[in-house]
Amino acid sequence: MPSPIQLWTWPTPNGHKVHILLEELIEEGRGLPYEVIPVAIGKGEQFRPEFLAITPNHRIPAIIDPEGPGGAPLKLFESAAIMLYLAEKAGSALIPTDPATRYTALQWLMFQMGGVGPMFGQYNHFANYAVEKLPYAIERYTNEVARLHRVLDKRLAESPYLAGEAYSLADIATFPWIRNPERRNVDLGQYPNVQRWHDAIAARPAVQRGVAVLAENQRRGTMTDAEREIMFGKTQFAAR
Repeated sequence: MPSPIQLWTWPTPNGHKVHILLEELIEEGRGLPYEVIPVAIGKGEQFRPEFLAITPNHRIPAIIDPEGPGGAPLKLFESAAIMLYLAEKAGSALIPTDPATRYTALQWLMFQMGGVGPMFGQYNHFANYAVEKLPYAIERYTNEVARLHRVLDKRLAESPYLAGEAYSLADIATFPWIRNPERRNVDLGQYPNVQRWHDAIAARPAVQRGVAVLAENQRRGTMTDAEREIMFGKTQFAAR
């Protein structure tokens, strides 16, 4: 029995990417045993020495694979790197082997990492978490969220999934940022191709299991001042 991969995570969109992937690998019959190690970011657990020993960036998710390449333990951070590693380790079809399709999938995976994730995150910060509501910042990121939805909608008018005909890592990485659109004041009905894609992915059993990982710990209500200081204040710098 292989030693389980340690998944250090929390129920955020970046955490959900890896949760969903691991469950999709089970659906494929290529499952990798894993154990979840919660990292309560609102309590500052991302600054614990044992977590910083895996990732110097103190951000979830991160993994330790006791049986990495060549049988040596592997520590890995950054969600896209983790996803690529796990999919390739499992020999999954979720990372295409055909070169053209593979690079199309990687292109949209990078689009999520460089565009959707950071811009949606900035909107969330300024519109929902910042104490001072700055109209310029909120307008800027509202417009950018809308623009990125338009880019996705155009792509998904051309093909069922981001990489083409088949569901891939690119879809898994993007979906957690598109779900719960009301949090970004987005009406998915304005983006019918994104809506169709979202609903198809949300119906997948592995996706439903993935977003349920640590679901009891998902944020409810208003962020406290202590949590805000830990997440966005000077605490994160002093803790290093």
